[in-house]
Amino acid sequence: MSDKHIVSAFDRDLEAIQAQILKMGGLVEAAILDAAKSLEERDEELAEKVRNSDRVIDDLEELINENCAKLIALRAPTAVDLRVILTVMKVSGNLERIADYAKNMAKRNGVLVQMSPINGSYAALRRMAREVQLMLKDALDAYIKRDAELAIDVIHRDRDVDQMYNALFREFLTFMMEDPRNITPCMHLHFIAKNTERMGDHVTSIAEQVVYLVTGDLPDDLRPKGDMTSVNPELGQV
Repeated sequence: MSDKHIVSAFDRDLEAIQAQILKMGGLVEAAILDAAKSLEERDEELAEKVRNSDRVIDDLEELINENCAKLIALRAPTAVDLRVILTVMKVSGNLERIADYAKNMAKRNGVLVQMSPINGSYAALRRMAREVQLMLKDALDAYIKRDAELAIDVIHRDRDVDQMYNALFREFLTFMMEDPRNITPCMHLHFIAKNTERMGDHVTSIAEQVVYLVTGDLPDDLRPKGDMTSVNPELGQV
């Protein structure tokens, strides 16, 4: 009876933590979409909402880490149970970093609204952010369902985000070369594109943690290397 009580108490505690992870994930998904929308629509109020939501997300990460530490101390989980807790902590850390990138995107909105828009760039950034958000949704679904195949699919989709980034990188170079007045806005937009690409990397890390949770092993060399701007000089030619 005592063992059953301990097991059920552990399960309840873990279920509560996983509910917090899902809440955090939902807030981060919204932050990604809202940050991109605020840029495209030049909506400073929405950008402010994204910046303010970051504090809520940070607080959730802190709460999740505290609850995980308590669960380890009180329940002394082993094997699979410990793997679940460690995965939760890794996932929450990645979610917090994604939210930071969304906040940084929103911060640049105040500067960009004072400049002439760069044709097509905002819509392209929003599509890129939407792809990252969909990847995150699937990564969280894979976590809940313990679906390693879906997680691996998310890992491979990061290449699409990298290719979007590479295309935008070239586009911004073209705009800057055509008109020096485009240099400042394009530099801001490039940082936003890079932040979005980094979000994709953190989503990929979440998916890798799901594979670890399900199989007990991290995937070997599954993550595709799609961002070649730092190693391929041809991407700097327009």
